[in-house]
This record gives sequence, structure tokens and C-alpha cells, in this order.
Amino acid sequence: MARLPDAFIDDLLARTDLVEIIGSRIPLKRQGREYSARCPFHDERSPSFTVSPTKQFYHCFGCGAHGTAISFLMNYDRLEFLDAVEELAKRVGIDVPKDAQVRNEDGESRDLYAALDASAKFFQTQLAGNAKAAAYLDKRGVDADNRARFLIGYAPEGFNGLKDALGGDERRLRLLEKTGMLSKNDSGRVYDKFRDRVMFPIHDRRGRVIAFGGRVLEKDDGPKYLNSPETALFHKGRELYGLWQVRQAHAKIPRLIVVEGYMDVVALFQYGVTQAVATLGTATTPDHAELLFRNAADVYFCFDGDRAGRGAAWKAVESILPRMKDGRQAFFLFLPDGEDPDSIVRQEGAAGFDIRLAAATSLSEFFFSELSKDVNLLSLEGRARLAERAKPYLANVPDGAFRDLMQQRLAEITGVGGRAQPTATPHTPSMRPARGAAPAPKTSLVRAAISFLLQQPQLAQAIEPPYLFGVLRQPGIPLLVELIALVRERPDIGTGAVLAHFAEREEGAALQKLAMQSLPGDEAMWREEFLDALGQLDRQTRQQRVDELNARIGEVGMTGLSADEKAELRELQSPRR
Repeated sequence: MARLPDAFIDDLLARTDLVEIIGSRIPLKRQGREYSARCPFHDERSPSFTVSPTKQFYHCFGCGAHGTAISFLMNYDRLEFLDAVEELAKRVGIDVPKDAQVRNEDGESRDLYAALDASAKFFQTQLAGNAKAAAYLDKRGVDADNRARFLIGYAPEGFNGLKDALGGDERRLRLLEKTGMLSKNDSGRVYDKFRDRVMFPIHDRRGRVIAFGGRVLEKDDGPKYLNSPETALFHKGRELYGLWQVRQAHAKIPRLIVVEGYMDVVALFQYGVTQAVATLGTATTPDHAELLFRNAADVYFCFDGDRAGRGAAWKAVESILPRMKDGRQAFFLFLPDGEDPDSIVRQEGAAGFDIRLAAATSLSEFFFSELSKDVNLLSLEGRARLAERAKPYLANVPDGAFRDLMQQRLAEITGVGGRAQPTATPHTPSMRPARGAAPAPKTSLVRAAISFLLQQPQLAQAIEPPYLFGVLRQPGIPLLVELIALVRERPDIGTGAVLAHFAEREEGAALQKLAMQSLPGDEAMWREEFLDALGQLDRQTRQQRVDELNARIGEVGMTGLSADEKAELRELQSPRR
């Protein structure tokens, strides 16, 4: 993707009124310098969502959601990065750099999308002229509106229908091959991949056709479903069939229902259940899980009740557990033998399907049920086995209430860990020092300096490199130096953009917490205290060097020092210092 210049992003965020962006979507209430609301990304009764116009970022103390105006539009409006940038740029009246507007669609990429779009139109035309395929959809109850919504088509019989229609020259044939629309046999013959099948275009998150799924009309005509191969545009482990249509049907998606087949999605839409998506012939992947929860806080997995269905459900559990932040929920609906969502919704309608969803098994219930199904919980050995099985899975659950409650439930079932006392960790330091230990120090100078920078990044412009304290051997010094360099390189950067820069790094969570602090005083006071903290760090650096030279004297004697080292020591110990 053509990368947008950092200076452009910083300028865009500086011009954007974050309160206006968020306030136009959810009700905000002013509280001092900031605004609060009930978080739009998880269910809560009391407000824990904070918007800071001066720091240019939002944060939820409940679920941990945070970011800038760009990330808010990506998560709330479900926009891609460049779409969110263009939305903000349009609001403030600036142009997105032209080299970024191509969205990584070089000439060939645009041609690939065009070839897939032309293929979809070809299949739609073929459906209109094929009585057999139209009769199949009539029998399945798919009306004209739903055929149009999903761009359903038909791949004709024979080996050259699409090839002859769209592959008029070598260049077009090459594009069709690259998009997976053609196959080649051992002798080198090229022919249509999809033949005599009802065709379901697969859309990306911007509504562009990126692949196809084809379903046979008769049971014995080869594999029931045939999917496009992986291509430059299509990775089946990252896409969900029907998600584009769900987004078009809902301003805010109330839930997502994961089913197994294309026709299940279409049938549920046909009967008014407009939140269904399907994985593309693969188990639920971590990318699927993240995509699902980015779009809805409640996700229902709908599988057959047989062994294969429960196995697929467990694969989903493994992918979603590491993404179960507070506020997210997952459920599992297992259907009776011989039934699928298509047949169930035909028999019972949307109301009956909703009743089944309401009775679905929760993630926690399914998790402990599956892990203990061959364990004797009446024996100590059995309970110990369950505790050991659950431990690695629960270790991957994000910190928060859900993880605590899952650990608590495991303790209730097994008795393991029920009486354990919380221990001090680097993240939750013990408030009581050990007997004879020195009292806990106040906030370190490094931490204080970083806090001031996060409150007002432009403070970094008040000092010039090189920084004497940069060689001080103290925790956090490299991060402080990096922060100062980042702000000096990007003078318009705001707090939100600083946090975004470190979001994927280990230091990101700690910086997020520091940024949420409300420091007393104003910008003038912060500048004075920031410079004072750096001055003290410089003095500590000089003392560190004095100690090093004195240690060297202890090893080699005063005569062992070089002339430069002696002069440096005299300068460092001068009363002027």
C-alpha cells in the first residue's frame, strides 16, 4: 500500500475535531477538560468511555478500546484505513496525497478487480438465461431482491464459457488465470474453473468482488462447493462471505451469526435474519475472529451437532479465546441431525431461529464442557487433569473481568487456585514494602518526563540534541529518547498519534496508562517541570560518569587515567557543575 506521510496524518489529526466526530455518533457529556459516554464498543450501564480533545484520543476504561479519530471511524463505521483518512480529509478540506489514493491498486491490481467484476456480471447474465439454475434458486426460495443483493449468478456448462466471453486476448487470459477463474491441466490446456454451478461472488470489506464460491445444482455433480483458489486479492482465512451485505443492512451490527455455507447465509437473509456470515470452506481462523469482533460484540457460531460440528466449534474456541476482551461474547448453537440454518429458518422462520439463538451455549459453558467430557470430576486426579488442560487456554485470554471469571469458574469446578492469594507483579506492585525494605520511591524522573511529553508532545521542541541523559543507565531512558526524537521529527504529532505509533509494541500499554493521567497545572507548568526533570537526569548522568572514573582510579590509580579523563573528571567535579 502506498504509505501516507506521517506529517500528513499528524496534520489531519491536528485539524480534526475529535469531539465532533465521536459526538455525532454517540452522545457525549462534558466532564472538565474531557468528555464521557457509554462505550460504543461494549455493553455497559455507566460511562467509562473518555474523549480528550486536547490529547486527540479516546479511551475506554471498561474494554480498553482506544485510539485516534482514524481508528474510531475504522472501528465504529467499519471503514478501512484509507477510507477513514479520506472521510476526515473531506471534513477538514484537505486532499489526500495522490500517490496514496491508488490504495495499492497499481495498474494490474485494478485490472484484476475489473476482471472479477466482469466475471460476476457474466455469471449474472447467464443466470437470467438458464431455466435450470433459475429453477434451483426458485426451489430454494431465493427471490429477485436477494439474488441482486448477493449478485448471484450461474457458470454455464462446458469448458470455455467464461474464457471465450472475457479472455479475448493473451492479456485478458492472463488476468483470468491470476484471479483463479481458469484452470490448467497437465497438458497445458486452459479452461473454465467453474462449470454448471450457481455462483456466489465473495466481496471484500469495500464491496469489491475478490473471489467466487460455486455450488452444484445436483448432488452427484462433483464437490458440493468449489471456491476460488488463493490469489493476490483473496485469502480465504481473512474473509467472511456475506459481511459486506451485513454491513449494508445495519448501521450498527447487533450480532454476527457464523454459518457454514453460502446458501445458509442467503436463506437467513431471505427470512429476515440479516446478520449471517460464513467462513470460506475453512475453520475459523484468528483473522476471522478479529474481523468478527471488530464488527459485533456478540458472535454466534452455528454448527451441526455431530462430531465434526463440535470439532469445528472447538477450532473456533481456540481462535476467539485470545480475543475475548471484556464486553465481547461468544455463543454456540448446535443444530439437530440432518438440519442446517437453511432448513431451520424455513421451518421456524426468523422468530424460531431467534429462540434457538437465545438458548445457545455460552463460550464458557462449552469450554469447560468440552475439556471435561472424558474426565471424572469426582476424583482428585480428574479435577487436576481438567485444571492442567484449561491452564494454557486461559493463559491466552486477555487480562480483564472475563479472564478473572473463567479462572474463578475453573477454581469452583476443580478446587485448584481457589485459595491462592494474589501476588505482586510488575504491573500490580504490592503497596506494602517487605519488612526492612526502603519505602517505594516516588514517580521516577523518567516516568515523569514521559508523562509530561504525553500530555503535551510539543514540549520536546524545548530541548536540542544531543541529550546528555541519553547514556544514563536507567529503565525508560531509551524510550524517553525515542519519544523526544519522534516528536522532533513530527512536530505536529498529537498524543493519539504517539500512542498509535507504539500501539503494537510492548511499551504501548504503559504509555496508554500514562496518557490517561490528568496532571495538575497548565502547559507552562508542565514545560517547567519537564525541563527540571531532564535537568535532574543530566545531573545523574554526570554523577554516573564521575562514579565510572572513580572506579577506574580504584583499578589503575590516578596515574592510570589519560589526560582527557583527568580533565573530564576535573570538569565534572568543578563547583560550577
